[in-house]
Amino acid sequence: MSDDDVFEVQRLYPQIYVACHMNHVRAASTEWRISSQDASILVHLDREFGLSPRQLAAHLGVALSTLSAAIARLSELGYLTSQPDETDRRQRELRLTARGAEAISSTSVLNAERVRALLDKLAPDDRKAAVRGLTLLAQAARELNDKGDR
Repeated sequence: MSDDDVFEVQRLYPQIYVACHMNHVRAASTEWRISSQDASILVHLDREFGLSPRQLAAHLGVALSTLSAAIARLSELGYLTSQPDETDRRQRELRLTARGAEAISSTSVLNAERVRALLDKLAPDDRKAAVRGLTLLAQAARELNDKGDR
């Protein structure tokens, strides 16, 4: 990997962020009743692939006991599910729900209309490539955080 690649990510990411950023305060008193901490939990979940509470706590760098109350509240709000793992019924799997995805979208620091307008500037194949590239970067970020590389 070259230093040029690192520089390009450092240079380009802020351009996207600034173009799509929405100034607002995420608070538990909003319609969605989620805090910034709640949102950081939800954005780490997937609708298809389950994540154990232990894995999520380790990834976020918090104690499992700290996360438990938030998981229970977010589950009660319908933003995530906590089901027994299919391979080990003693373990739980957390998954984002459709309502949770809507809460993320509605409270994101990135304005959905600005992101849509940004993506509309790209040809369909380029749009898929851009989203795929962000998916790969996010996957690498999770792996980096899971290993404690900071």
